[in-house]
Amino acid sequence: MSLKEQLEALKVETSQAIANATDLDQLNQIRVTILGKKGPITEVLRGMKDLSPEERPVVGSFANEIRDALTAEIESKKITLEAAALEQALAAETIDITLPGKQIPQGNRHILTQTMQEIEDIFLGMGYQIVEGYEVESDHYNFERMNLPKDHPARDMQDTFYISEEILLRTHTSPVQARTMEKHDFSKGPLRMISPGKVFRRDTDDATHSHQFHQIEGLVIDENITMADLKGTLEVLVQKMFGAERKIRLRPSYFPFTEPSVEVDVSCFKCGGAGCNVCKYTGWIEILGAGMVHPDVLKMSGIDPERYSGFAFGLGQERVAMLRYGINDIRGFYQNDLRFLRQFKGE
Repeated sequence: MSLKEQLEALKVETSQAIANATDLDQLNQIRVTILGKKGPITEVLRGMKDLSPEERPVVGSFANEIRDALTAEIESKKITLEAAALEQALAAETIDITLPGKQIPQGNRHILTQTMQEIEDIFLGMGYQIVEGYEVESDHYNFERMNLPKDHPARDMQDTFYISEEILLRTHTSPVQARTMEKHDFSKGPLRMISPGKVFRRDTDDATHSHQFHQIEGLVIDENITMADLKGTLEVLVQKMFGAERKIRLRPSYFPFTEPSVEVDVSCFKCGGAGCNVCKYTGWIEILGAGMVHPDVLKMSGIDPERYSGFAFGLGQERVAMLRYGINDIRGFYQNDLRFLRQFKGE
């Protein structure tokens, strides 16, 4: 039998085996046996050395045609067997596809983040910029630039975490204001900013105090800024956060970096000012501190207090959230208790 006849006989035999294959393993075995390096086609081709030079290219070309044809038959059969295997697997599947799917829990922003972003949106709407700064600060910017020299007794009001004699964890976000004031170019317009962020004080952790909390401080400096501008700004803030019917009152106070200084109260949102347990039967709730920027603070930033004036204020995100939602323990914000956090889904 000639080599060409051997190849034809091999093709017929292999095609029949491929057609009769019942699974992928059997089909793969046929591929390896027939088309592999030790397969019969390779053996036939090795016999070409005994052929004349004229016959070799003819037989070689025919052998390649046989190889390609068998390869195509194997691939076609493979597709058929894979489809059959998939159909069989689906037929054995017991999942009821009409059942509702499992809902994936969706997280939400932390209540303090929600409060901060809401306050930021209010001030962005009034043309303020948001400026963030360092949590590790120098004594110079944290205290001295806020009119608190090293021997000032008011430093005792802010018990401080010192890293070294001159480096500390900031006790308020006021250093951001000091750094911004010294860089601001007033020829391009007034300075209107808020500085949100974490602050740190050596405080006893209890229901109303924490060694770490959040502040948002605001600052406006321009020509002819007055206490009336401060009051109007704070009224907008309070009414946006606590309701349009809320009122504020200013009480004299003392802060080293403002003069005059005030404590700001908001009319009780529970009783409307009539008196209740929330406002301790006064009709008012203290919410933040504020005042006109002290002339010395302006001078230290290279700002002429004879030409420019400004106001500053500071409030705590935790306090705003506690008052707004009736939360009576500040520690709930930090304990990551999902039963607490899931109460504030936000928008």
